[in-house]
Amino acid sequence: QVKLVESGGGLAQPGGSLRLSCAASGYIFDNYAMSWHRQAPGKEREFLARITNTALATHYADSVKGRFTISRDNDKNEVYLQMNSLKPEDTAVYYCARFYLGIFDHWGQGTQVTVSS
Repeated sequence: QVKLVESGGGLAQPGGSLRLSCAASGYIFDNYAMSWHRQAPGKEREFLARITNTALATHYADSVKGRFTISRDNDKNEVYLQMNSLKPEDTAVYYCARFYLGIFDHWGQGTQVTVSS
């Protein structure tokens, strides 16, 4: 079955960086686009970034454009989110999701990111 497992979360200082990873299994990874999302306490889940199956195109939410970069390694079945210039408001649980026919159809369990001094 499809399984997505995020890692790389933790505590970062404002202005710092973190790199999240999402390991995929149970399907042909390079057939599908992938995405990252986050959910802060008391807020709805927010889309952050999406990458096509071939990594030729990416799309970002305005809130993270220029600070976050999505990438993937189809040989390793992994997708990444490089987060730079972190702000306290980036504190949230971060999720990866598979994107298929306009739907985010499978989700990981999430990894906590806390930005605080």
